[in-house]
Amino acid sequence: MSNDPKGILLESGTNELEVIVFSIGQGVFGINVMKVREIINPLPVTKMPNGHPNVEGIIRLRDEVLPVVNLAKVIGFPPSESPEQDKLIVAELNKMKVAFHVHNVSRIHRISWEQIEKPTKLSQGLEGSTIGVIKMEDNMILLLDYEKILVDISPSSGINKEEIKTMGPRERSYKKVMIVEDSPILRRLLEDTLVTAGYENLQFFEDGKLAWDHLEKLGKEKLFTQLPDVIISDIEMPKMDGHHLTKRIKEDKLLKDIPVVIFSSLITGDLYHKGEQVGANAQVSKPEIVNLVENIDKLLT
Repeated sequence: MSNDPKGILLESGTNELEVIVFSIGQGVFGINVMKVREIINPLPVTKMPNGHPNVEGIIRLRDEVLPVVNLAKVIGFPPSESPEQDKLIVAELNKMKVAFHVHNVSRIHRISWEQIEKPTKLSQGLEGSTIGVIKMEDNMILLLDYEKILVDISPSSGINKEEIKTMGPRERSYKKVMIVEDSPILRRLLEDTLVTAGYENLQFFEDGKLAWDHLEKLGKEKLFTQLPDVIISDIEMPKMDGHHLTKRIKEDKLLKDIPVVIFSSLITGDLYHKGEQVGANAQVSKPEIVNLVENIDKLLT
């Protein structure tokens, strides 16, 4: 396959994504093309003293120094049986660049978010690293929680509610804030952080479809006082992604004036443009929590 994974750009808000499929041992996994910068053959790794056990070391890729994360170790799989086929998937998320060491890269699939099921707590464990299961005709592809993998290695790359304290004393606000986020860990962090920032009237949904069904029900039943004052949405979510959710909100005559903030690890050039196209009022890259709160403040004044 080409080393440039982003050959096809999807239209905005179609509820589709393209997934690069790779293997680790007998397992088949996927990563959103929009996270991937390039796919390369392994480079010499410099080991770092006292490094995290899931980090092999660092590589130099042109003028950049990148950590190499051994995904087999992360998920508890055995080392590669055919190292000559191994690849590094160079990805960018949470404003960090990282190389994920995998055992083989096969192809790109275009799929709908509707094809992605959320794993049950029984199958993945409460703190599991899998955010979705793609049901294909011949097999199942697991979507790993790459943000969680990075935060486990480097907690400073995640949301830090201590940053809110740099904003000084905050007034309490009873404005209704809807948060659409599929990661249980991030939902907890956002709850802690937004309460610290003074926003106490929070309502959480774990995918765009659940959020849309709730909004549509309130609109149909004319329960307008229960509509949120602002919506914060991730992009990558099973069933319905954040771009498609935003598009549907902005095309609905009863809901279109509700401000939508996209809060995602994927706010890059291409994705920022897609967010603009679907009508997002603001877009903030994870983990910039102060920037998120400042945008909420502005939209609610």
